[in-house]
Amino acid sequence: MGLRSAKRKMLDGQPAIGAPVSLGAPIAAELLSRMGFDFILVDNQHGAWDDASSMLAFRSICLGTATPMVRVQSNDYYAIGRMLDRGALGIVVPMVNTVDDARRAAFAVRYPPQGGRSWGPFGTGFLGDDYGAWVDEEVFLAVQIETIQAAEHAQEILSVDGVDGCWIGPADLARSMGIDLTTADGKKAHEAAIQGVLDVCRSVGKVPGIAAGDGFRQRIAQGFLFVTTANDSGFIAEAADRALKSVRT
Repeated sequence: MGLRSAKRKMLDGQPAIGAPVSLGAPIAAELLSRMGFDFILVDNQHGAWDDASSMLAFRSICLGTATPMVRVQSNDYYAIGRMLDRGALGIVVPMVNTVDDARRAAFAVRYPPQGGRSWGPFGTGFLGDDYGAWVDEEVFLAVQIETIQAAEHAQEILSVDGVDGCWIGPADLARSMGIDLTTADGKKAHEAAIQGVLDVCRSVGKVPGIAAGDGFRQRIAQGFLFVTTANDSGFIAEAADRALKSVRT
C-alpha cells in the first residue's frame, strides 16, 4: 500500500486531492477512485452509509488509484475501530475542539504501544496478509478544526502525538464564529482563522487540510495538502445541470 498512499504523498509535500462520497453507493466511490483521485472520503457523519456499505466502498476504492478514507460519525473509540477493521486507511474525526478530544482520537487509531486500538481487523484481507506489520505507519488521522474553539487551540490539538494533520470545516467554522461571509469583514475574519490553522500546521509539522469544494485550486496554492473537492452528489448535480442546459439553450 505504500506506493499508493495519499499519506506518503502529503508527507513529501505534495497535495493529495480527495472526493467525499455521501450517497451510500460503493460503485460511486469506485468510479471516482478510477478517475485518479488520491483519496476517497466515505462520509459516515453526513452521508447515507452503514458498516456494510462502508466496507464495500473501501474495497471498491482500491480498484482505482485512491486511498480509502472515512469520516467517522463521532469521536468514538468503537466507531473508529469498526471502520479501521473494515479497511479504512484514513480516519477523519469531526468536532475535535480540545487536546483531550485529539488524544482520544489518536488512542483509537493505532495499536499498542502507540495507541489503544483493539486487534480484530477481520475485513482487511484485501490489503494484504502483512496488514498488521505496516498499518500503524500508513494510516492517516486528521482531526477536524471546525469551531472557533478548535481554531484558537489548534497549536495544542495538532501537537498531539498520533495526529497526522487536520481537515478544516470552513462552513461550521464560520457559523461558530457568528460571522456573515457575505461581508468583507466576515470574509476577512474567516480567512484569518483558516490561515492561522495553516500556520500552526506548518509550525508543528502536521498536514494542513481543508474542505475546499470548488475552491480547491486556491487552497492548494495557499499551501493546503489534504484537500477535498465537491462530493459525489455535487458532481452528479453539476453534470446533470450542464447536460440539461446544453439541450435547452
